[in-house]
Amino acid sequence: MHKALTSSSPIVRPPQPAAVSTTNMDQLYSSLRFWLVNHPKILHFQWIQGQTLGSTPHFLGLTVLTYLAVTFLLSKTPLPSLGPNILKPITALHSLNLFLVSLVMAVGCTLSIVSIPSPLSHVVCFPPDTPPTGPLFFWANIFYLSKILEFIDTLLIILSKSKQRLTFLHVYHHGTVVVMCYLWLNTSQSLFPVALVTNATVHVIMYFYYLLCVVGIRPKWKRLVTNCQIAQFVFSFLVSVLMLYYHFTGSGCSGIQGWCFNAVFNASLLALFLDFHGKSYAAKQKAVVDKDKRY
Repeated sequence: MHKALTSSSPIVRPPQPAAVSTTNMDQLYSSLRFWLVNHPKILHFQWIQGQTLGSTPHFLGLTVLTYLAVTFLLSKTPLPSLGPNILKPITALHSLNLFLVSLVMAVGCTLSIVSIPSPLSHVVCFPPDTPPTGPLFFWANIFYLSKILEFIDTLLIILSKSKQRLTFLHVYHHGTVVVMCYLWLNTSQSLFPVALVTNATVHVIMYFYYLLCVVGIRPKWKRLVTNCQIAQFVFSFLVSVLMLYYHFTGSGCSGIQGWCFNAVFNASLLALFLDFHGKSYAAKQKAVVDKDKRY
């Protein structure tokens, strides 16, 4: 015979949705921190010139020169058309790949930043003689290698016969950004984690846009992609002011030579992007005006 339930009997209540959600989020965060920050391969990463993949000046020089030479030769050589049935799946796969890689890099480097025991000011200004080791430099290395993977962008433009998209801005950006990333690692450059997160985030948006376009969806926020690219350069200069403050009022920041190259490169890109943005917007406005005149 069952005992009757009294007012003093404990009542078992099911877990509340908010509590379950919080637990799941904590588990997800712990998993991400392990796989993207605390995994031994990441936690104990070391950039060693001559041993780490891509760490020698010869590799860097050969990579950039090969990219420029192949781009020039292919752009001047008549190539057979692959057709959309072949080119579109390749472009979609490439865009999806770089979308996912950029997302992982943005999340991984962000988690590495918030996980460091030292003050966040050290992310902006590494102490002098900081060794290129640990999670932040692991993601810098992945970012560096991903820029070589982005050379495929240029190949796809050439194969698609879209020569008008093969601009000086495109080739200059793809060729020089590899040098910039190499200097991040080789000089233990201060401020690079901020640049990595912002650039990877912009690339998440950009390659997602490209992916949608190649599968037949034309988002109306194309201009947002260019605006985000411009905004990241402006933001980098604003944060650089803080880095320079730390550098000149403290004991100095690591990798200031690399930062100088980075600053000049970003300034040139900002000027080129603003010019591109202005010309593209002006051409679009002119097309609208001409269309109105016809009617």
